[in-house]
Order: sequence, then C-alpha cells, then structure tokens
Amino acid sequence: MIEPTDPIRKEPATLHARLALHARTQPDHVAVICEDREVTYARLHQESNRTAHALLAAGLGRGARVAYLGRESEHYYDIALACAKAGTVLVPVNWRLTAAEVDHALRDSGAEFAFVEPRLAGVLERVRDGLPELKTVVSLDEDDQLGAGLLRWKAGSPDTDLDPGTTTDDAVFQMYTSGTTGLPKGVVLAHRTYFTFAEAMGAAGLDWIDWLPEDRALISFPGLHSGGIAWFMFGIVAGSTNVVMRMFVAEEAVRLIKRHRITNTFAAPAMLGMILDEAAASPEAFASLRKVVYGGAPMPAELMRRCVKEFGCEVVQMYASAETGSVVTCLTSAEHLAGGPKAGSAGRVCPGNKVRIIDEHGEELPTGQIGRITLWTPATFVEYWRNPKATSEALHDGWLYMPDAGYVDADGYLFICDRINDMIIVAGQNIYPVEVENALYAHPAVAEVAVVGMADERWGEIAKAVVVLRPGLEATPRELSVSLRGRIADFKIPTRWEFVSALPRNPTGKVLRRELRDPIRS
Repeated sequence: MIEPTDPIRKEPATLHARLALHARTQPDHVAVICEDREVTYARLHQESNRTAHALLAAGLGRGARVAYLGRESEHYYDIALACAKAGTVLVPVNWRLTAAEVDHALRDSGAEFAFVEPRLAGVLERVRDGLPELKTVVSLDEDDQLGAGLLRWKAGSPDTDLDPGTTTDDAVFQMYTSGTTGLPKGVVLAHRTYFTFAEAMGAAGLDWIDWLPEDRALISFPGLHSGGIAWFMFGIVAGSTNVVMRMFVAEEAVRLIKRHRITNTFAAPAMLGMILDEAAASPEAFASLRKVVYGGAPMPAELMRRCVKEFGCEVVQMYASAETGSVVTCLTSAEHLAGGPKAGSAGRVCPGNKVRIIDEHGEELPTGQIGRITLWTPATFVEYWRNPKATSEALHDGWLYMPDAGYVDADGYLFICDRINDMIIVAGQNIYPVEVENALYAHPAVAEVAVVGMADERWGEIAKAVVVLRPGLEATPRELSVSLRGRIADFKIPTRWEFVSALPRNPTGKVLRRELRDPIRS
C-alpha cells in the first residue's frame, strides 16, 4: 500500500510523522502552553517518544486501548501523541462522569492501560474489579505536582523515534459520544481525520477555517471531546502554538486571550456567550483574534450579532460531529450578516465533502424539502467500537447518516431543522423544536429555552417549553404564547411551560433534552 501524503509537506499524513517533522524544522517553536508552562515542538516530540517507548515496554500491542481519566494539560497531549507513536489508541474518559459511566467507557473499550489523576483514582478503584482487561493504572500526578507520576513512570525510557507501522487510515483515538440517545458509543477516529479538511481547503485556495504556523490557538473546548482534541491536532498538523485550558472558565479564557495574544479558538455558542459576559471582555482583550469558530449547537441571532460586533474578527460556523471526524459545512464570516438570508444556515459544503437529503426510504429529496441529512467526507469515523450493528446503521456505502433533519436550499446552503429524535409530532403535524426556540428568543425576557415533546393521550405528543428568564425580567406562559402568534403556526405553539434557573447541559454545553422530557419534572 502506498501511504497517502500531505501534498504541501510531502510527509505521511500521520500525527507521529507530522510531529517529527516539526521537531526537525522548528524545534524551538512553542507547541503547547498550559498554565504558563511552555513546551517546544522538540520537547513535545522527545517526551512523547519516551511515553511511547514506556507504553510498548508495558506490553501493549498495536491497537491496544489506553484510557485517560483526568483534566487536560500538556501531559494529556504528550500521552495522546505517544499513543500515535506506539500504535495504540487513546480513549479519553470525561472526568465529570459518574462511576457507572466511567465503567461503561472502560468496559466497552476494553482498555488495558489507564492514566488517572489522583483525585479521580477513587472512581476508578470502585469499578476496577469488574474490568479484567485493565491490567495497569498509572497515576499522573504525585505530591500535588502536575505530571510527576507520569514522568517517574517513564523515567529511563529512550527518546528515540519510533515507527509503529501505522498508516493514515489506522485508528488513533476512540471518543465516546455524549449518550443523548442511549449508552455512549466508542467513535473510532483515524489519523486522516486531522489532515483531510485542511488539505482540501488549501487545494481549493479557501481560508474559511484555517490554521497557520504563527497562530496561537486557545483550546477552550474540552480536549476529552472530539471537537477539542481535533482543534489541538489541527494546530499540531499546522505547526502552530496551542494554549490549553485545564477546564473551561470564561474569566480565565478572557485572560488567556489577552495574555497570549490568541488568534483563533473553537467553542460552543454558550461558551462564547459566557466569554462576552465577562467583566474583562473588551475590544482590547480581543484585539489579537483573527478567527472565532463555533459549532455543536444553534447560535441564537442576538448572540451571533454580539459575537460579530464584540470579538471584532471573523466569526465562522462549522457543522460537524464526532462521527464526521472533521468539518463538513461552513458558514463564513462574510455570511454572518444580521438578518441575512443565510445567517440561519449551517453554510455551504466544504471542499472534499458531499451532502445529501433523503426520505425515510433512503431516496434523495429535491431542493428545499426536509429530510435526513447524510454526508460523505474522507475524514469520517472508522467504526463504532465493538458495535457492528450501530456502525452499519450509521454508514451506508460510505455515506454517514446523521441524526439531524434538514434541507439544502437552491444556493447549496444546508439548513438544520433539528435532530431526528427531537422532532415532535402533534396530531400528525411535525414540529422542529429549533424553529419554536428561535421564535421564543425574540422575546426580550427569554435568556434560554428548550422545547421538547411530551406524551399526550389525545394528540400523541404536545410541545413543552422550558424557559430561563433574563435577570430582572418576567413573562408568563400566556405572554409568551401570544408573542408566538403570527410567528409560527398555531399548532407549533407550546401548550405546556416550565420556568427554570438553568437548562441541564452535558460537559460540552449541549442541552440534555432527555432530562427535560422526564415526566417527574412535569
């Protein structure tokens, strides 16, 4: 087999080969900054070599799963790149999960080895007896010194380069889904995931989303999530500097943007809203930014307006998922116009990708008709680990069947109506929650809202709105219902209302609609 290569660098499209290249060509360039500690490309290459040799000395074979249970730091990315060099697969486990959820990720992945923060060791110990495949656990820290346990464990290992024999199509990470529709599934991602998008954009001469060697990227999205680790690895592939947050705190994000002259970042809309609401947020704080990219959830129109105005740089939307592996569509900065006809879309398909809308029989629908979104992208995931049934349901002849409903307009822009499973059917009429939510956001008292379907004996389902009001403002169900008249069809207006102080969200900011559907709340 001839190994695919990056057309610009003429280097194999694998993470270990790209890191070795940067270590040779720009050894003193800073690769990672975490809590003001700086790691150059030469040092990152050297330390991840040692970690990789130590993993192999521990008896791990090619494709073995290595779990990580802790927060992000330079040591997390050392381990991630070491797994690429050893031919093993990193399984990040969200440190916010319960013991039962940690048990599922470790059991499902069959992890043989685990790195763990001492403060989370108790969670691991509670489930370890039931995990016969987990043979070794290494503490990351010692005596409250970050990474000391990792350094002691690999002390004495050589720092020479390794050749794992892996190709661009081999697995490197296994990310677990948020479990919004059932037990989390292990999404297996290959090295190519982190190369194909930038290559295709560069070949097309486009810079809708790009990474430059001189960039300083803020890794604000959790690195234990596919979006966070992707943003970091895109930066590593480009040879830029990555400023890593151990966990997202809006006040700290503003400080880091200003201190390190951040040029780009990726975040969920809710995170961007929190950053803008910080007292320290100002044009001066954001003066270094050239590009802010968001995704993972719809962007309310008012927040979009604030982002464009207050960040003072290009604001770009991307549509992606763990399964797509990379960016599929993009709404460019120029298209983020208040009231613009495309501002509510997910943008145009990016070079190298394809989008198709199908009906329930798998037949392609004409322009403008709502159906299931299917995608073709060279970055797509390899499989759901140990779950061939789910894999075959999601992948058909290379096309990825998304859980989202939407349509493509005459200009080729993708509009996402909602998740297939979130659609509400009232007396045979389809209601897409996002449409109702967007209409409710027009009310000045509404800060946040989520609309879900509730079972009903007469209508099959009814729409329920769960609302967070702005501080100091009030609104009644009747006032909100009246405000919707003429904006959406009468059958789409919620008939049940609940007011809460905050919407339940998972660690990446997505609203947990299943909790809002819980009949105990109603």
